[in-house]
Amino acid sequence: MNTTDKSWVLITGASSGFGEEFARQYAAQGHSLVLVARRLDRLEKIAETLRELYSVEIVVEQVDLSDIAAIKQLHQRMGERGIAIDILINNAGHGLQGPFVDAPLEAVLSMVQLDIASLTALTHLFAQTMRARKRGKILLVASLLAYQGVENFAVYSAAKAYVLRLAEALHRELKREGVTVTALCPGMSDTGFAAAAQQRITTMLKLVMMKPAPIVRAGIRALRAGRMSVVPGWTNKAIVVFTWATPRWLHQSIMSQTMNG
Repeated sequence: MNTTDKSWVLITGASSGFGEEFARQYAAQGHSLVLVARRLDRLEKIAETLRELYSVEIVVEQVDLSDIAAIKQLHQRMGERGIAIDILINNAGHGLQGPFVDAPLEAVLSMVQLDIASLTALTHLFAQTMRARKRGKILLVASLLAYQGVENFAVYSAAKAYVLRLAEALHRELKREGVTVTALCPGMSDTGFAAAAQQRITTMLKLVMMKPAPIVRAGIRALRAGRMSVVPGWTNKAIVVFTWATPRWLHQSIMSQTMNG
């Protein structure tokens, strides 16, 4: 996967998990990076390590992506600095497990804000500049849960369904403009996301859990190939086929048992 490509990749949620792994793999390919997250100390540490390993240019941006005004300012700063983003990895997201009515309303709306509104704003702004240049690639990180509503993941699975459908629509809309849009739909992953989402790791989830590296490789390859979406891992692909082939009551019941125990 090594290249001498110096084009710019902007990665949100770059301080951990998939975002950190995207940064590592794109740096290894020789890309210049813009790393975006709230944790400045963590971003700077990652940037320092990647500069030493791969001698790539890295810009660190501390941004609260739940703030749409901050997203607009980020986009404006890129233009003012003459940084043309060739690849946008829209990775930042938030999850929460538990009964919908028991969750604090603020937590629910925070998830909707980051997973839907902020992702949409980032995609809209950077897609405009990519369209003007007639080139660019956008990866939207959805989830395996995008394919069905799951008990105790009501808002998260609904939000990721939005991300998947948005990617599918934009894939066709922007393809004729020279811009590729791809959805990455990972299943259970060893990224630390589950702990942040207060998610219970069932025995079944432990069996199907994937490491971040192969998931990120699958996303990068699918984006490069111009695919509409990708589900990494044969078990996860089988779950999607099972979802398509069975009635909702059946696959939702099984998925609920898998996710909640």
